[in-house]
Amino acid sequence: MRRLIREPLLHFFLVGALLFAGFSALNRDALQAPTDIVVDNERVLGLRAQFERAWQRPPTPAELDGLVDNWVREEMLYREGVALGFELDDPVIRRRVVQKVSFLTEALVDDTVSDSELDAWLARHPDDYRIEPQFTFRQVYFDPRRHGDGLAAVVDTAERALHVDAGAVPGDATLLPGRVERRPLRDVERTFGSEFASRLAELPVASEFVRIRSGFGLHLVRLESRIDGRPAALDDVRQAVLRDVLDDRRRQADEALLESLRERYRVVTTDDAMSVAAGER
Repeated sequence: MRRLIREPLLHFFLVGALLFAGFSALNRDALQAPTDIVVDNERVLGLRAQFERAWQRPPTPAELDGLVDNWVREEMLYREGVALGFELDDPVIRRRVVQKVSFLTEALVDDTVSDSELDAWLARHPDDYRIEPQFTFRQVYFDPRRHGDGLAAVVDTAERALHVDAGAVPGDATLLPGRVERRPLRDVERTFGSEFASRLAELPVASEFVRIRSGFGLHLVRLESRIDGRPAALDDVRQAVLRDVLDDRRRQADEALLESLRERYRVVTTDDAMSVAAGER
């Protein structure tokens, strides 16, 4: 008996029982989940629609009965879990509930935007939508690992041949495109690397090939055309502006909701919480 009294596992169960009893006394309705589970026409249609989206066909009568039975099972377990407080302090459930409230706020946002509103937004944020310079160029690639010490001689020979005929030398095999047409510099950087893109931006439009190094190796590059950057017109960026205007409306709606909620709640911060935040022990 003495050994049993000193057993830590027994202490654990006793503490758990006391907590459970205290919770039940303070929350007499907590363990009484609602007993009516209504399976109405809307619920059945929703389950049927979910099945059709997943399987691209309507469910059979037996399958539909199984869907309803499964939903009733989940509903019973969910209600019992809520009655026991299992959803409390669960970060996943907390984030999901917050997300659902945000969705409700978004649903109230008017998604009708006139051209005058879009123009006004674009005028206030011109740099966000500026059309970047675009480059058209041809490149011939040489792999340093393949040519070793003979790389310079190979490139010299190729450069002379390309000066006579731009298609005379195919270069070494690579997945890099041999010709790039009307691409912004950030796309060039994404494909060829920052060193290549920076050097390309400095090139004049010319008929000659110029040597440019990249993380892949050595390239002979001829810049065929450059389209200068310019401020965007609405027709250039309509969808992007519309998206940003609606995002801003949703953000303002969220802020308005939070301001109204702050009037209903009082935030109390205890002294020990501030000590923890300050790193004190």
